[in-house]
Amino acid sequence: MKVTVTYLGDLRTLGIHPSGEQITTDAPKDNQGLGAYFSPTDLVATSLASCFLTIVGIYCKEREIPLSKICIDVEKIMASNPRRIAQINLLIDLMDNLWDEPTRKKIIAVGKTCPVAATLGNQVTIEYAFK
Repeated sequence: MKVTVTYLGDLRTLGIHPSGEQITTDAPKDNQGLGAYFSPTDLVATSLASCFLTIVGIYCKEREIPLSKICIDVEKIMASNPRRIAQINLLIDLMDNLWDEPTRKKIIAVGKTCPVAATLGNQVTIEYAFK
């Protein structure tokens, strides 16, 4: 996959996916930006939640396990010196999915193996909590 990212000025970038979809980023307010769009590190945290949900969706689809809506609230905690993501907290609401306990545990375990989590490895603490 190849994406083109262009600096737009004023601490903003524009990424264009081969499909034509676009993502604009802005530096956060606490780092000289306006915070008008996702920051690059916001995208990392959001990607973790999206990846978790995608892997869960694939797992359920392949096994014909009913899957309705799941929501994840994402909290990103930054560290300094050097500035980086220190921790990402995921608050997962399984909504109306009526899985038995073994199925629920397996689905959660599979979600935690998503490629973004594997990429972050032990460089970023990931906390999972459930509503």
